[in-house]
Parts: sequence; C-alpha cells; structure tokens
Amino acid sequence: MAKCTAPVYGHRSDSAAADCPACGGRFRYGSRYSSAPSYPTSYSPPSYSSGGSGGGGRSGGGRSSSSSRPRWSRGGSTVIYTPAQVRALTPIREKVEVLAERQPELWDAFLCHAWDDRQDSAKELHELLATQGVSVWFSQQNVSLGVPLMRAIDKGLANSKVGIVLVTPALLNRLRAEGIADKELAVLLRGERLVPILHGASFEDLNDVSPMLASRSGLSTSEESMAQVAAKLAELVAV
Repeated sequence: MAKCTAPVYGHRSDSAAADCPACGGRFRYGSRYSSAPSYPTSYSPPSYSSGGSGGGGRSGGGRSSSSSRPRWSRGGSTVIYTPAQVRALTPIREKVEVLAERQPELWDAFLCHAWDDRQDSAKELHELLATQGVSVWFSQQNVSLGVPLMRAIDKGLANSKVGIVLVTPALLNRLRAEGIADKELAVLLRGERLVPILHGASFEDLNDVSPMLASRSGLSTSEESMAQVAAKLAELVAV
C-alpha cells in the first residue's frame, strides 16, 4: 500500500498533495477536502428564471414556481408574470407599440363587459386601471345621453389600442343572447389585440359559448387578484 508523504514533505500546496502516492487522487480537482463531485445519473441541475414566484398554465395564474419578466416591464416593477403570460402578451404589446407611435391619441384600452357588471366587477377593474394611469373607454362614462349606444361603442373600439373582455357568468349569458356584448366581441376578435379576463368563470365555461375567445390566452382572477390583473394590463399598454 502506498504511504502518505505528508510526515516528510508536507501537504502545504495542492501540487504537493497531488504528488503524494497515497493522497494525490483526492486533490486532482483543486479541492483539498474532496474528490470531484459525483452526481447520480438522474440528476439535472435546477433551472432558474428571472423575477419572483408566479403561476403557469393557460390562463396565467399563480400556481407555478416559475416566473418571467417581459421586456416592457419597467425597472423596479414588482409585477410577476408566468412564462405563459409573457408569451401570450408579447404579440399584443408589439401591436400596442406600433399603434402608440402612429396614433398616440388612442385610448389605452376598450373594456368590453356585460351590462349587469357595470356597477360591480367592470367598475372595479376600470377604477383599478384608472388609478394606474390607464385611459379606458368604459361605456358607463364615455357614452353621453342622447348618443346612439352602438355608434359610440363602434368609435370606442376603433380608437383603442387593446380590447379587454371581462368574462363573467353575466357576460356568458349575454353572449348566448347575442346582445351588444356579442357585437363588441365580434369586432374585437378580428384583431390580435384582445385580452380576456376571467372573473367567476373558467376557460371551459367560455369555450362552451365562444371557442374563438377561449382560444386566446388571458388572465384569471381565480389565480390572482383583480389588482394584480390590472397591474399587468397597465404595464402592457404603458408606452
């Protein structure tokens, strides 16, 4: 058996230790106390993404540990996105940037909602967006007395960067009845500037009524608060 040379020559450097016939094998990787790391064959290094914790999935909720930060998120922002949300919102953001350059006078967003939600969830979302500086075309405030409703809506749609559809049980009922909300949605679906917001409804519920709208990735208040949804929308349209 090879004898350790430490009693005679010492191990004061890695090179000296490496020359030892008894100990040299333990020092060939630059560490005095261990040999090269050996991982089981099934090991894979953990992957990390930027940002904090967030959610994943089609509607972009908060149930996954992975998160991402879109290029339009400003420095110091605490808003957390999932990778799926970034992928879904990026094409919309690109259109917002083009429109903002060509037509800076446009409303930031058009809020499509059910009449039944005008004093409830639609009003809440509108107020949250307004407090963050987002200009929102909202029928409760932007349709004057005596002005034909459909004409006002048509102008609002034409003069907004993006369309936000607040999907609630009330909206689903209105879509089934093919009312005004259905006409608004028909126009919004023609472009790629549409963000559905699920509130008290699931994508499965929506798919039963409007497969085209359900095919669009959006946000859901079942997985994050209305305030968090509004914060993401505000960053999306801020140019």
